[in-house]
Amino acid sequence: MPHWVRSMAGPFNAVLGRFTFTRYLLASICALSADFALFMLFHRLGVPPAIAAFGGYSGGLVLHWMISTQFVFDMQQPATHGQRIAFILSALIGMAITMGLVGGLSSLGLPPAMAKLAAVPVSFLSVYAIRKYGIFARA
Repeated sequence: MPHWVRSMAGPFNAVLGRFTFTRYLLASICALSADFALFMLFHRLGVPPAIAAFGGYSGGLVLHWMISTQFVFDMQQPATHGQRIAFILSALIGMAITMGLVGGLSSLGLPPAMAKLAAVPVSFLSVYAIRKYGIFARA
């Protein structure tokens, strides 16, 4: 995390800044917000839902990368191409986990919104572990 960021918020940032998981959670909330906002914008502009979802997800992924490399994981050196590719692959794993759980739980009779709600923490924690202990482990 850049030094100027640590000193900006004083005591609040001193507590919050020590916890990678907390920073990652906040980054994920920002990315999800951007994802949903872009999805709604594209939907309102008449873009088909699947394309709107892809656009929103892509925008959220870019924002998550920017926040993760600047504020979540303490990067000693600039990110490598391998880290960028692995970050995208981890997002695809998260998407696959979500799709699998939503599909499976829905087929068992759980309403799709509830299935999605159940899938979010599983996907979130899985992707976090991949990124923290794999992609950015040596960062």
